[in-house]
Amino acid sequence: MRVVVLAGALFGSPLKKNLRATNHIIGRDRLLTKFMNEQQRPKVGVGVMILKNGKVLLGKRKGSHGEGEYAFPGGHLEYMESFADCTRREVQEECGIEIENIRFQFLANVTKYAPKHYVHIGLVADWKSGEPKVLEPEKSESWLWYDLDNLPDPIFEMCKLSFQSHKSGKNYLDVSDLK
Repeated sequence: MRVVVLAGALFGSPLKKNLRATNHIIGRDRLLTKFMNEQQRPKVGVGVMILKNGKVLLGKRKGSHGEGEYAFPGGHLEYMESFADCTRREVQEECGIEIENIRFQFLANVTKYAPKHYVHIGLVADWKSGEPKVLEPEKSESWLWYDLDNLPDPIFEMCKLSFQSHKSGKNYLDVSDLK
């Protein structure tokens, strides 16, 4: 009897509606799964320690992970962008100054702000010209120069790593190193 009912349902309109609904749900679930997979993939962040006369430029973060912490200019690497171009772009967008002598400092695999997961490229550059201004007020409160021996608190995790790298010379930090 069950086979007959099932066979009858296959050709009846209730099942067609159910199949459409099922396909819709499966399609939505695939989209949701794709969205979740994209959300769960690490992002590439670039931050730059800018030095000027023994001081470093820091801004107080707003509106994202690490809110209220002091951080360097930086952001996400865009598709097909070089590290140096990303650094120049982010510095211009965030604080409007020019930098030079951009160089690699360290690479880190950071999960402190879970569920966010970042591969972070830490760079160092020298200030070239301009006075820092808050150009993205939704992302930072202020930009000020701080003595390397007298930093504000709290410091954004990627910047802590940068200061550690600056002192130790260590340039590779994996998740297990950061616990």
